[in-house]
Amino acid sequence: MDYRSGGGTQDQSRVTKEQQLYRQDYCGCIYGLTMQREQQDKLMDEMFSPISGQILPASIEERLELYTTRNKLEDNGIKYKIIKHKFLNYRQFFCKLTKGKTQNIPAYALSYSTLPRKRAQGKIEFSIDNIHYFNREEIKILSLQHFNKLANTQYQSVKELIFNPPSFEKEVQLRTTITNTLYDLSPIIVIDKMIETKLTLFLDAKTYEDTKEKLIII
Repeated sequence: MDYRSGGGTQDQSRVTKEQQLYRQDYCGCIYGLTMQREQQDKLMDEMFSPISGQILPASIEERLELYTTRNKLEDNGIKYKIIKHKFLNYRQFFCKLTKGKTQNIPAYALSYSTLPRKRAQGKIEFSIDNIHYFNREEIKILSLQHFNKLANTQYQSVKELIFNPPSFEKEVQLRTTITNTLYDLSPIIVIDKMIETKLTLFLDAKTYEDTKEKLIII
C-alpha cells in the first residue's frame, strides 16, 4: 500500500505535529544520511559520539534523553510542548599538545575551543589570575589545579578529565567565567601543570549553525 497517496503525506505531517513525534528526515541508512548532509552542506554529527560519553547538543544521545523525559511526562499526565530553536553547535575531532617535536602533553580543550589553521606553535607569554596566555591565536592555558578550583571538581589528572569530563553545559558556563563573554571561541586548554617551553597545539574543531529540540512544560 502506498501510504503517501491520497493526502497520506499531509496526514503524516499532521499526526506527527499533533502527537509531537520525532520524525526522522532521512531514510535511516548511512548512505541516505551521507547524501542528504552533503546536499545540505552540513556536518553529519549524528555519527559522532565522544569517547568520554559526554552528551553533546543535538546528538542522538541528547534526543534520547529528551524523549525519555517526554514519555515520563505523558505517563504522569503532564502537558508539555517540544519546540525547536537555532543555536551555534560545536564538535571537536582532535586535540593534541606537544613539547618539542615528539613529546605529547596530556591536554583537554574546553568546548567551543577553535583554531583557524588547526595548528599553533608558541609559548606562554604572561599570566593573570592563574590564566596563562599563549603568544599565538588567543590561546589560554589552565593548570588542572586551577581548573578544579573554578569547576569545583577533584580530577587527579588530565587523562581522567579527558575520559570523564563535566557536562557540556558546565563547560560552557566555565568558559564564560574565564573569558567574561558569551561569544568567545578561543582555545582554552587544561594541562596537568605549566610548562615554560615552546609548545605546539593541534586542534581540529568546528562550530556551525544548527537546530535542536527543547522540551517545555505548559
